Amino acid sequence: MQVKTIQEIKNTEDIKDDIFLEKIEELNNSLTEYFSKAFFIDNALTRQLVSFQANKSRTYYRWYKYKEAFSADLVEYLFRKYGVTKGKILDPFAGAGTSLFASSSLGYTSEGIEVLPVGQKIIEANVLVRGAKKQKIISGLEKWLLQKPWNAEGEISDFEVLRITDGAYPLKTHHKIGRYLNDIEHECLEIKEILFFALLCVLESISYTRKDGQYLRWDYRSGRRKGKNTFDKGQILSFDEAILKKLNEIKNDMHLRDDKNDLFSLLQEDIQAGGVNLLKGSCLDVLPRLESRAYSGIITSPPYCNRYDYTRTYALEHALLGVNEIELVSLRQAMLSCTVENKAKGLIDLNHKWQTAINICDSLPLLQQILNYLDYKKEKKELNNNGIARMVRGYFYEMACVIQECYRILDKGGIMFMVNDNVRYAGAAISVDLILSKIAEDIGFKIEKVLILPQGKGNSSQQMGKHGRERLRKCIYVWKKNLTNVV
Repeated sequence: MQVKTIQEIKNTEDIKDDIFLEKIEELNNSLTEYFSKAFFIDNALTRQLVSFQANKSRTYYRWYKYKEAFSADLVEYLFRKYGVTKGKILDPFAGAGTSLFASSSLGYTSEGIEVLPVGQKIIEANVLVRGAKKQKIISGLEKWLLQKPWNAEGEISDFEVLRITDGAYPLKTHHKIGRYLNDIEHECLEIKEILFFALLCVLESISYTRKDGQYLRWDYRSGRRKGKNTFDKGQILSFDEAILKKLNEIKNDMHLRDDKNDLFSLLQEDIQAGGVNLLKGSCLDVLPRLESRAYSGIITSPPYCNRYDYTRTYALEHALLGVNEIELVSLRQAMLSCTVENKAKGLIDLNHKWQTAINICDSLPLLQQILNYLDYKKEKKELNNNGIARMVRGYFYEMACVIQECYRILDKGGIMFMVNDNVRYAGAAISVDLILSKIAEDIGFKIEKVLILPQGKGNSSQQMGKHGRERLRKCIYVWKKNLTNVV
């Protein structure tokens, strides 16, 4: 019996890898051809428009830097271009609420589902500042700007410290946060909520950390990784500098018309803002409880299938909100599967009606070939994290259930917009846009357009070495609920 050499074995394995990847490419090309008439490069869709960047110049929206958000300009552009029928709008992954308040300013009633406490707090604060007690809040902010009570001697309130936030602030800053938290307790509910929100807005700027994709990156001055850490985040603001600037920004913006940059408001002064309603929890729990055909439009950007763990990214905020270690783990599992630590969810146990969505995923050749390839790479121990295969599987199956629910709750002719990115794992380009659009079509949606940004995104750092800066599509999907055969 002839024994194969190590090189021969490696060559055989490489051939098997190539067979998998060639089949994925073949199926991908076939689906690309199938949707070819729907794909459209939209030169109006800049990176700035499809990110938080465009919000930096807009009153209200600029207060909290929620990096994963799209801009209010994008909501206005899509609603104008596709003529979304007046009615109720839903964002099942509401984040900081950009879509809710942009929709409201255009006269729609809006509802958002959000599982993370940081997003919930941002939305609640923004509802307050747009409400009937606006002048009372402005007066409260002016008093705090004048008195600066956190600089006086007094009691200090403790706040939660997680393993991943321990030592995040200079000692003087930590002390002032405690003083600030103690004194806001003496304010009325509305002012207390806005003062607390302002503190959430400045945490990163006064800390040794920076939000960096999958985790918090630590400045070398923290001393957290002695001898290894050379990262310099630049200026770390003092507590006074950061909080005074933020309180002034909020106060000054509130003195202005709700949003002087709102193109629709400039053109149509008589638009009556719609109500905003927050639904707390995971969309997998909340969506099945919503009424069928209750919404004229859905606009959202779900977590991408990119391993980002938002419970860690926003750990400073969650610690301040009192989320402990056990609750943080529960939050991570409640989210849509997008991190390697997510365990498989029992989707049929959650809702037996989702068997339709699961069957669609089971029978989608491109998705199954990708999942088989990732399982194969896991068995070979060639994934940089064993949880990747489980995460990708969970992501698409859970998204299929979300899409099924979105179809059910949309009214006839309703439009669903989704911002999402394609990804790559173990050398396999995963066309999230193609897979989700095919799932949506099989559920009943008409794929109106898949709008492509003129400039794609580069590979992750893990993929850069082998695949260079090969671009992946970043898209906005436009799906419409057919007027006939509506369930």
